[in-house]
Amino acid sequence: MHRVKQLYDWLDNRTGVRDHIREVLFENVPGGSRWRYVWGSTLTFALMIQFITGIFLWMGYAPSGQTAWESVYYIDYHMTGGHFLRGLHHWTAQVMTVLLVLHLMQVVIDGAYKAPREVNFWFGVILLKLTLALSLTGYLLPWDQKGFWATKVATDIMGGTPIIGEQLKLLVLGGADYGHHTLTRFFALHAGILPVSVIALTVGHIYLFRRHGITPKKPLKGSDEFFWPEQVLKDAVACLAVLVTVLILHFSFDGAHLDAPADPSTNYPARPDWYFLFLFQFLKYFPGHWEVLGAIVLPGIVMTLIFLMPIIGKSEKGHNFNLKLLFGILVFAGVLTYVAVNQDRNSLTYLNSKRKAYREAELVKEMAQKGIPPGGALALLQGPKLFSQHCASCHSYDGHNGLRNVDEIKFVNFESTELKSPPSQYRVDDVLKQIALEAGITLKELREWNEKRGKTKIELDDQILVPIKRDFSAPDLKGFASREYLTELLHPKRFTSPKFFGNTAHAKKSKMKGFLEDEFDGIDDDEALRKEMNQIIKALSAEAKLPSQTKMDLNDKADIQTGHELFEEIGCVDCHALGDWNADEYSAPDLTGYGSREWLMGIIDNPAHERFYGSKNDRMPAFGKDEKLTRKQMEQIVDWLRGQ
Repeated sequence: MHRVKQLYDWLDNRTGVRDHIREVLFENVPGGSRWRYVWGSTLTFALMIQFITGIFLWMGYAPSGQTAWESVYYIDYHMTGGHFLRGLHHWTAQVMTVLLVLHLMQVVIDGAYKAPREVNFWFGVILLKLTLALSLTGYLLPWDQKGFWATKVATDIMGGTPIIGEQLKLLVLGGADYGHHTLTRFFALHAGILPVSVIALTVGHIYLFRRHGITPKKPLKGSDEFFWPEQVLKDAVACLAVLVTVLILHFSFDGAHLDAPADPSTNYPARPDWYFLFLFQFLKYFPGHWEVLGAIVLPGIVMTLIFLMPIIGKSEKGHNFNLKLLFGILVFAGVLTYVAVNQDRNSLTYLNSKRKAYREAELVKEMAQKGIPPGGALALLQGPKLFSQHCASCHSYDGHNGLRNVDEIKFVNFESTELKSPPSQYRVDDVLKQIALEAGITLKELREWNEKRGKTKIELDDQILVPIKRDFSAPDLKGFASREYLTELLHPKRFTSPKFFGNTAHAKKSKMKGFLEDEFDGIDDDEALRKEMNQIIKALSAEAKLPSQTKMDLNDKADIQTGHELFEEIGCVDCHALGDWNADEYSAPDLTGYGSREWLMGIIDNPAHERFYGSKNDRMPAFGKDEKLTRKQMEQIVDWLRGQ
């Protein structure tokens, strides 16, 4: 302790720190400490969290169009503590917006903008704008779908500014369209220009606050106190409450969500973050060339009135006007936000788009765990997207369309349900069971869907959300040509199941079902039959040369050789080739190289080629021959199906 005191004395001798601390701690608080004085301290605390977490996030972030999403993914899933830091940074930014509004309310209610505090009030208003600008610029940095399209909404609004709008938008975007330079400019603003501006104004704001002191709400109800210890304690408790709130939000929402990589070619349900949602809704009432009125003129007038509050509020009437203006703005913004959220909740287009976007995000993050290609994470989605667009009208992938969409949502009224008696004579569960039955889902699934959309309790006069499942009429292709896939496909009882060929013409016309039943009947109980089938499966699957099975194929060379021999012995070669193919000898698809990249490219190019289905082809288009897909697009589908 003696050494600490010596160090403190030495520091005080050089800097005068003791007098500064005493001046701060023993500042007079007129009327005593108050909880309403804590907002400035909580904002300073939140700002410190943002700067500290922001610096650490900066260490793992790479600001470019091809590396931004990938680096945020790295921070979230691979950097030690990255997921927590990013969640803390994200949710503190959300809480700061609320704290700013509360601080502004306290200042206006207490009249703390009046002389001689006008300049400090203006500093605060500018700080509010800079903080919102930090949130806006930070929103784009993950370079994901949500941030990209939300920023597009905001910059399009900015582009509507009279006279300078287009030039301003061009300056911010770094070009005619959104791209790499847009991201780097937003990063420069978010990590450089705006923080420096915030620090400078915060220092000035605190200096002016200390110069003029606290503005007490009169009449005073208590005796004066020093800042220490009562007000310090209240500030500390309030800061702790802010931290606890941020932590609850972080753990409740599992950190900060990361959408799929930004893709300008898609139709994403663009929405700004919640604190700009009221303005987004407001613009809907100003179509066409009237948009400038809702986006620029009216908000500009409101911000001017807020900026002029110290002048307007010199008289009691002016102060009352300021109070009514502030609360009117807050009520107006709250109502419009509610309307916007409610409209989205009742928009099938929006709900389906959001579900699709969420599933794409989960899919690309799952794929990224296996590695991100040199072309960036966006390339990971090209295969499943093309599959969804061109193949999923018939084929499924693990029961979905490649992008994990198996259904669409629709609204159902109880009155529209076909029941034997009027809905009023039924219990809610009875009607829900009927609706779930018609939709092909369970009652539990139906309730879960509605709970996710805010419907925790369903009444008989409600509209309810129902997921409508899609039917697929061709084989599911997940794990195509793998050992697991072939084990299920070649089972006598599963070949013509709906998962494989049950919904195709091959189920009726093909000899395969009868062959499997003749050769492998009782396979579930006959170990010898199972062994033979496994050897044939290993031989067929080895033709695909799947990256995931390389080691197994090397270890099972003997079984693969035996499988080739069994393929010939049991008569598979009567229809299929497995080696040398000749169009005159075989009547079924060539299995030489079955499931390989070359084989898949060939069947996608032209399934009616004599090497494949020939005249027996059932509905499958010739994507390459008929130029429905480019070679690169076919390669992207094939590589995705093969797990590459």
